[in-house]
Amino acid sequence: MNRLDACFPRCEGEAPAIQQRLTRRSLLASAGGLAVLSTFVALILGTALSGIIAHAEQSGPTAPTTSREQTHQRTTAMKISIRTQHKVITATLADNSTSRDFVSLLPITLTLKDYAATEKVSDLPRRLSTEGAPAGSDPSIGDIAYYSPWGNLAIFYRNFRYSSGLIKLGKIDTGIEELNVPEGTKVMIELIEKPR
Repeated sequence: MNRLDACFPRCEGEAPAIQQRLTRRSLLASAGGLAVLSTFVALILGTALSGIIAHAEQSGPTAPTTSREQTHQRTTAMKISIRTQHKVITATLADNSTSRDFVSLLPITLTLKDYAATEKVSDLPRRLSTEGAPAGSDPSIGDIAYYSPWGNLAIFYRNFRYSSGLIKLGKIDTGIEELNVPEGTKVMIELIEKPR
């Protein structure tokens, strides 16, 4: 008895047609076909996986993409105080050329006037640098910004739509509600923590 007979014992009288098809030659042919097919599948999968691995190694770990505005707005330890008649508001400035230029004006006393029941604005003594700044931004409650077309400071106490030429300087940490009043407010802005 050979190995083939041990694996496929004869079925005496029960399925002679199957038995005839399971000859040694047909089994080798089908096994060879199966081997070719499995080799082909392995080759395809191996090629696909190696391409994926090579791409992952070339591109390195994936990091979230950042827009120009996000890149321009990396936060550091530049803290300012905005002193009103009744309260001290604190804010953290972003590390960008416009914020650094603004800090060079401090300390400064300004009269913030209400604009569009959304923000407090005040003219600055000079225009600020806009080097590397995004084309505009979408301000939200607490944002401190520089509106380059007019050359003024804006502190938002309500959300507002995207504005071309608006550059975020930083964000109010505490006390934004102090600015949500209809009349103008006189403030003193000072640097309280310098960058390290």
